[in-house]
Amino acid sequence: MKKKTKKKNAVRRVKTRSTSERFVLNPNYEFYNELRSLVLKASPAEKDKLIKRISNLGRIRLAIISGIFLSTGDDNSGNGNSVADLFIVGDDINRKRLRTFLASLEAEVGREVRFSLMDKEEFEYRFGMFDRFVRVMLENPHEKIINRLGI
Repeated sequence: MKKKTKKKNAVRRVKTRSTSERFVLNPNYEFYNELRSLVLKASPAEKDKLIKRISNLGRIRLAIISGIFLSTGDDNSGNGNSVADLFIVGDDINRKRLRTFLASLEAEVGREVRFSLMDKEEFEYRFGMFDRFVRVMLENPHEKIINRLGI
């Protein structure tokens, strides 16, 4: 008697409260890493869209992406060394817009986005003191998508 094996689909539909459809990538799929890296390779248009969305949060001085956004596809977690996937330095950040932005970004990526938020004064203090978090963030692979601090 043959055992029935369930077909492993790459993508499955997820029901949400909104009217738009969302899809999630199946981590058990045979070509998960290759497909994930293909999806996460952002085109210049996607980066421009991300920059615009981040800029709408407030007066953004610095925005750095790393971790899952720079994934090479060789493991499930993106860059395991990364302390945050998204690091934002800015003033007058609208918290409600930030929560909405993070929720939509997590839905697009299909997993939780680790992020850190600092105001300009705190960042400059921690940068000047060679704070471990800031140092590790800047030493590990990253991409500055907004840089108005000249770092």
